Amino acid sequence: MKAIVINEYGDKRVLQEEEISKPVIKENQVLVEVHATSINPIDWKMRAGYLKEMLDFSFPIILGWDVAGTIVEVGSQVQNFKIGDEVFARPDTTNEGTYAEFTTVDENLLAKKPKNITFEEAASVPLAGLTAWQCLVDFTKVQKDDKVLIHAGAGGVGSLAIQIAKHLGAYVATTASEKNAAYMKELGADQIINYQTQDFAEELNNFDVVLDTMGGEILNKSFTVLKPKGRLVTIAGQPDQTLAEKYQIEASGYWLNPDGKQLSELGKLLDNGIVKPQVGHVFGFSEEEMKEAHALSETHHAKGKIVIKVK
Repeated sequence: MKAIVINEYGDKRVLQEEEISKPVIKENQVLVEVHATSINPIDWKMRAGYLKEMLDFSFPIILGWDVAGTIVEVGSQVQNFKIGDEVFARPDTTNEGTYAEFTTVDENLLAKKPKNITFEEAASVPLAGLTAWQCLVDFTKVQKDDKVLIHAGAGGVGSLAIQIAKHLGAYVATTASEKNAAYMKELGADQIINYQTQDFAEELNNFDVVLDTMGGEILNKSFTVLKPKGRLVTIAGQPDQTLAEKYQIEASGYWLNPDGKQLSELGKLLDNGIVKPQVGHVFGFSEEEMKEAHALSETHHAKGKIVIKVK
């Protein structure tokens, strides 16, 4: 099968197209023919070597941890899926990812693809959607009428998080560029802070929840907009616990937990049009286009999700 692999850490030039053997499934897995995958920051952070101490993989590494496709083989212990099922998933984090024509997925990480969306749209959801869901529902426990700030609302996680927060009944503020203001309104944002001309820390106060996707100074300033006992979650590092104590905030970094049941819950929201996939860019499945997709992701200015059409 064709795959895009890395045999060393480095910039986008280490991405290489190769012919390799199809992966072999375990008894609790299915083999998925990949129709589409997507790019997430974890992909290029892994490629650059930033995560090699946390994820000690041996080369070659196939990146990619989003998949939408069709099941072509089923393990002996798999009970709820069959050959021909259209599925999507955030597979386990291994060195055999989804930049390939076929990939293995554990049954407990699978969900049926909603019938009303394309494979490309389905591939844009799992990692970003589960991240948003777990940060808002599981960790910060957003309630009706909570005031929620979501940083970088036009990004992959942000664009889904706005929709999920609105579904939960929250008042949602987000940071975005002026060119994306109308897009933020379409997603349901109640208040848009133009980060190019406004300082969110001066514009907002007394918020219940912050979902940070940026880290650094933005993360540190986010404490100041929260009320005492507010909740802050970041997917871009670890919050300063000294600041958390100072402002009486519950603050934590978050690392996604792949979960097929939660993805099925998200699938219902997609099926009902409550949450809509946000595909901003589609690239082909070639070495050169994958390099372009990585370069775009690294700018931090991609609108919505970057999807790779494999089949």
